[in-house]
Amino acid sequence: MSTQQQEQQSEPDEPETQEVPADQEMSGLTSPQQQRLQRKDSARVDRERAAETEDFEEDSVHLKVFRYDPEVEAKQEPRFDDFHVPFTKGMTVLDALIYARDEFDSSLTFRHSCRQAVCGSDAFFVNGRQRLGCKTQISALEQPVRVEPLPHQEVVKDLVVEMEHFYEQMHAVEPYFQQEDLPDGDLEEQRQTRENREKIKMSSRCIWCAACMSSCNIAAGDNQYLGPAAINKAYKFAMDDREDEEIKEHRLRILEQEHGVWRCQTQFSCTVVCPKDIPLTEHIQELKREAVKKNLKFW
Repeated sequence: MSTQQQEQQSEPDEPETQEVPADQEMSGLTSPQQQRLQRKDSARVDRERAAETEDFEEDSVHLKVFRYDPEVEAKQEPRFDDFHVPFTKGMTVLDALIYARDEFDSSLTFRHSCRQAVCGSDAFFVNGRQRLGCKTQISALEQPVRVEPLPHQEVVKDLVVEMEHFYEQMHAVEPYFQQEDLPDGDLEEQRQTRENREKIKMSSRCIWCAACMSSCNIAAGDNQYLGPAAINKAYKFAMDDREDEEIKEHRLRILEQEHGVWRCQTQFSCTVVCPKDIPLTEHIQELKREAVKKNLKFW
């Protein structure tokens, strides 16, 4: 029994008698216990680093962004660049693009302004559909998030498209209020009925983003077609009961031309992509009916 007790008492002291390699002595290690503790600490640090890397990958957004620059020879061939952006709650496509531009590539070019879905400047083709960048939540999209310029429009650079033709079509319908018979008093208002206001309320929400025009197959094939946005703008004024009947007939003559409302094939693509939920197709069909009634004669 005494021999066993002596052996048991000597066992804990055995590690202290082990020889320490020269390289470990140089590193300041004096016992196997300290070596074991250091290995344990090193393993913990490695696990923490791996966890941090894993969390970053899980909480990042993979963007595939269209790139094109006609002024730089090396960038004249269209391509897609990949960006991995740290995800934050509530992040929009525009937020991710701004981060990619500010942190990774300052040459990335796109339009944006108010960031409140009012200015209409940041319409993109995101995952195969026209969307407002500032309104589209990253969390609602499948990754990688593919961001392209609006289709059927000339690309100026990266995600920026030429908007001049769109603005010309909008101005072609004379998008301003016209009234010849003004109130007698200088301070008297031109009153509008509540019913009429409700009728045209949705048409007044247009922000000139051109998403509907980009989605329209007719506009893609007919460069002279006024397009859903311009026709909707004309609807707002043509259906306003404060304008004169002669002015209304003048607007309808603009809209019933060859490249006006009759070119619409009722595909509803413009209504689907409108970020302000304007019933564009319904407005176009109502203007068709108004044009027909104007030409009806009873005798």
